[in-house]
Amino acid sequence: MGQPTGFLEYPRATPVSRAPRERLGDWREFHGHLPEASMREQGARCMDCGVPFCHTGKLVDGLTIGCPTHNLIPEWNDLIYKGRWRQALERLHRTNNFPEFTGRVCPAPCEGSCVLGINAPPVTIKVNECAIIDRGFEEGWIKAQPPAQRTGKTVAVVGSGPAGLACAEELNRAGHLVTVYERADRVGGLLMYGIPAMKLDKSLVDRRVKLMEEAGVRFRTGVEIGKTMSVSELRASCDALALCGGACKPRDLPVEGRGLHGVHFAMEYLVANTRALLDGVGTDKSPIHARDRHVVVIGGGDTGNDCVGTALRQGCRSVTQLEILPRPPVERAVDNPWPLWPKIYRVDYGQEEAAALFGADPRLFSVQTKRLLGDQHGQVQGIEIADIRFVPQAGRPPKIEELPGTGRTLPADLVLLAMGFLGPEREGMLTELGVKLDGRGNVAVDENQQTSIPGVFAGGDMARGQSLVVWAIMEGRQAARGVDRALMGETVLL
Repeated sequence: MGQPTGFLEYPRATPVSRAPRERLGDWREFHGHLPEASMREQGARCMDCGVPFCHTGKLVDGLTIGCPTHNLIPEWNDLIYKGRWRQALERLHRTNNFPEFTGRVCPAPCEGSCVLGINAPPVTIKVNECAIIDRGFEEGWIKAQPPAQRTGKTVAVVGSGPAGLACAEELNRAGHLVTVYERADRVGGLLMYGIPAMKLDKSLVDRRVKLMEEAGVRFRTGVEIGKTMSVSELRASCDALALCGGACKPRDLPVEGRGLHGVHFAMEYLVANTRALLDGVGTDKSPIHARDRHVVVIGGGDTGNDCVGTALRQGCRSVTQLEILPRPPVERAVDNPWPLWPKIYRVDYGQEEAAALFGADPRLFSVQTKRLLGDQHGQVQGIEIADIRFVPQAGRPPKIEELPGTGRTLPADLVLLAMGFLGPEREGMLTELGVKLDGRGNVAVDENQQTSIPGVFAGGDMARGQSLVVWAIMEGRQAARGVDRALMGETVLL
């Protein structure tokens, strides 16, 4: 690397975000950038490690090792150190279509597998990535790139989330005529409606979509395949079909009181708020609102955290986030060695904001919901929980055991279910197509991302199950390669 001793000379540094109480007053992004000199120092920390695990992109024991898109991280870190930003951008775009998204919302498994991270704070890979792409847009280096010639082949992509957008962009680069179908009123899928604006500004999504349109990709919104448009009509319109519709079937909570008013899936809540914000009517007009309510979020993941941050901005009276798993350790446990993703205690933006406002982390660990309580009008007003422990069982998953005497009731006017997703929706398009599903209910694909039906491919969460944006981008690219190979006999895509 440019400065072999950089990792010894410079400490890890990250941008200072806006103060939690300040950012609770608006829906603007809270991300920032380091000064130029500091960014170059952070690039210099990338050591000449010999075998860079940061871009491995593998799953081991269900945990991600390195970057799924195989970002050329040491190369563009070196270019940052040398101040060669435009070349860094070229290397970054070589493997990642949308660094402005991953640089903001990815949990950075690359950093969890950084060699420096074995015994020191890892390189600020995510911060560096975001700095490169944002500078590229600021300098005007990023332009639409229509293909030099067209193949005459047409491809339909269903879904405009990260997988669908990546698939469409790659196929357009190969010269195919691509049309993306989105059932919502705006393009972007999860990026537009599933991630709150303070975490990912929606103008960034619109900006990238505009570039794709200028390059020749067509977008049709308000079209739901299997409902407003039949599968037969869709298949007749194209030479190949790529399914990138995501994993939208939420995990439910089968407990007493589930049918009470005020109990909603997390995505219903987040989508309603973002739509109100984008429509300009004000988030106070959202049909699901947290103002002056005791909010309980069931689920400790990213979506649950997004619900916490949203409820705080809406003016909730209190917010509690329930997590069935035990609180993670501060440092890696013995059974969680490098380079696996470190399962350690973290405080995300929503939890940080809740602590600043109410004085404590809103999460309760190792708790289970027993039932939901309602008033005489059928409105939820409380949630009964209890502490639990996991009891090992030979050859079987651990058994959940309630700890005696720990049952208690929390006030709850609004309950949000953020317990993950169970794969794609089966009704409509998938049923009409007749594609085979795997054992988890996802669309089954081969090594080329082709489904059981020739000419029909799938990628992202629809084929993988609920996962990260970066995995969706990788699988969208992989599906595009499969489509291109099937249409042309070989592929020019990387």
